[in-house]
Amino acid sequence: KRTDFKLDMLPAHLFMNFRVTDEHGRQRGTGRNLAALKAELGGQARGAFQALAALKTSRQANDSTAQQQEAAAPTQTEQASRKKEATAPAAQSPALADDARYTSWSFGELPELMEIRRKGQVLIGFPALVDAGDAVTLEVFDEPELAAAKHRTGLRRLFALQVKDALKYLEKNIPDLQKMAVAYMNLGTLEELRQQIIDVALDRAFLLDPLPTDEASFRQRVEEGRARLTLIANEVARQAAAILAEYTLAARKVKDAGKSAPEAAKDAAEQLQRLLPKHFLARTPWAALQHLPRYLKAITLRFDKLRADPARDAQRMAEARAQEQRFWRLVAERKGQQDARLQELRWLLEELRVSFFAQELRTPQPVSLKRLEKVWAQIER
Repeated sequence: KRTDFKLDMLPAHLFMNFRVTDEHGRQRGTGRNLAALKAELGGQARGAFQALAALKTSRQANDSTAQQQEAAAPTQTEQASRKKEATAPAAQSPALADDARYTSWSFGELPELMEIRRKGQVLIGFPALVDAGDAVTLEVFDEPELAAAKHRTGLRRLFALQVKDALKYLEKNIPDLQKMAVAYMNLGTLEELRQQIIDVALDRAFLLDPLPTDEASFRQRVEEGRARLTLIANEVARQAAAILAEYTLAARKVKDAGKSAPEAAKDAAEQLQRLLPKHFLARTPWAALQHLPRYLKAITLRFDKLRADPARDAQRMAEARAQEQRFWRLVAERKGQQDARLQELRWLLEELRVSFFAQELRTPQPVSLKRLEKVWAQIER
């Protein structure tokens, strides 16, 4: 099993040795750390891959034009008929040229994947919309996870471009924004907080699965989302306000305990940084955001109880930290990639702290070290 080995103790020859070659067989890199090779050469590979994808699309477009030119010349009757048909929009293939920028869904149906043939090999590409600020572009990626992440951000931008007036209203009318900005001051600016609230509202209004793949479904989603955008933004703002209010109280408790209980204060400060990084609203899953006020409240309650039994607090802290260190080591091994199981474990660790330091707040499901071991066994299997 994976857990039978301590990876840092194994000799190098027990790890796979990788060699990366280009289409001409020339060696571009070698080593036993695949993630390092990807980091070093991934940008070049992605650029070459996207160039191939654009070339394929360009050839398809040229072939289509040539076939049209080779068709027999139409009669006068046919010409008149085609003039009428010309006003109807034609179905288009996605254009992947580097300079193609879109402010509406005018690029045809977006396929889930595309095949690219190169020197006898079939490469699979994943098309995605990419945020370009005042427009979006179309690119093809070789990694589905990266394509999905880019596409959601790009699609959000495209939706935002369709509801500019509604967004202008929201920017000026987010409830209690000034008050929240004071609590957020140690993390970032008012503008950064405002943008996060709007981005989360856009996600919840427009980016529900399944995502649109053609113009008709995109337009339908625009109309559906526009009608509820303001209500959703107000809901997001209320959630942000609740989180920041508990954050202010917890941060004050941690600061006050700095001299009397330095180890506990250091531990809680690290927890606060994990729970509320600068972009916590945008980067925390919506389901987890609902629980952040409780996690923060648990920090406050922990310091209310600490003087009564500091030995118990120290024991619980050691147990919680051992689990968290184990988790972050695994995340590091996987180069930051977190699948659904790891995400579940990440929030179970916060629930463990609630059960350790603030049982009265309760947890949605029973959580203990024994139950966590079962989750670990599934992940490390």
